[in-house]
Amino acid sequence: MMPPIQDSRVFSSNGMGPLSVSFEFFPPKSEAMAEQLWRAMERLRPLGPDFVSVTYGAGGSTRQRTHDTVVRIQGEGGLPCAAHLTCVGADRAEVDGIAQDYWNEGIRHLVALRGDAPEGEEYQPHPDGYANAAELVAGLRDVADFEISVAAYPELHPNSPSSQADLDNLKRKIDAGANRAITQFFFDADIYLRFLERARAAGIWVPIVPGILPVSNFVQASNFAKSCGASMPTWMAHLFEGLENDPETRQMVAVTTAAEQCRKLQTAGVMDFHFYTLNRADLTYAICHILGLRPQSGDKISDLGETPA
Repeated sequence: MMPPIQDSRVFSSNGMGPLSVSFEFFPPKSEAMAEQLWRAMERLRPLGPDFVSVTYGAGGSTRQRTHDTVVRIQGEGGLPCAAHLTCVGADRAEVDGIAQDYWNEGIRHLVALRGDAPEGEEYQPHPDGYANAAELVAGLRDVADFEISVAAYPELHPNSPSSQADLDNLKRKIDAGANRAITQFFFDADIYLRFLERARAAGIWVPIVPGILPVSNFVQASNFAKSCGASMPTWMAHLFEGLENDPETRQMVAVTTAAEQCRKLQTAGVMDFHFYTLNRADLTYAICHILGLRPQSGDKISDLGETPA
């Protein structure tokens, strides 16, 4: 087991408070991918994240791998870890049992999500399960005193009839007991800031943490965005134009673009950021460095030599 990290957060130059970050991973599908995740986690660990989280696959398809990864990161990695938990494909007793198992393993933070149906299918709640994330949050509150994060959508969720419906749903999740919301990724800082203003006007006062997706593979990111309802700005397409076979330049463009996005949010007073790492450390580490995060002097950063994708 690694020693616990020290708090390495820094205060922003505008004096508004400490900068904090969290990192999201997905559960590995193979031993090679598990090694990649572990190397990414070790690379990012000295930055002192508030927590790291591990996702679920659609339809709950990675439930056991998520559990194993969460337990290993929190146990061997010495990092506070949050497990994603969804309503899909399980009745209430099973979901409650999974949550209780996490609590017994020392996991105190859950990311409560409705979840996605398997590809090609429409979401249908389990007949004996939680119908949505708000019900799930309320149910988890009855299991144990978890810290609970939920999802927020600065742009329209693919299954939502309107942005107001999205906001109303977020309010129900917060009223059910969620402590924090983490947004879907977006690429225009103003989209988040307008959403934050609307949320505050609706009486939602919990932290709403912007989700940041560093983009080095534009085609892959475009597919992600299409599937989740996020818009891809035309200017971003121009930035990556002609770089399909130039991974080194793509890396530099990706870091610069995401850092500028975060800097604009910082200027508006945003001090918390959640990074979708895609199980890679290089881009996220560089962005955090630009934002001012530094490892503790006693923490050594190894040269992991990641190969650009």
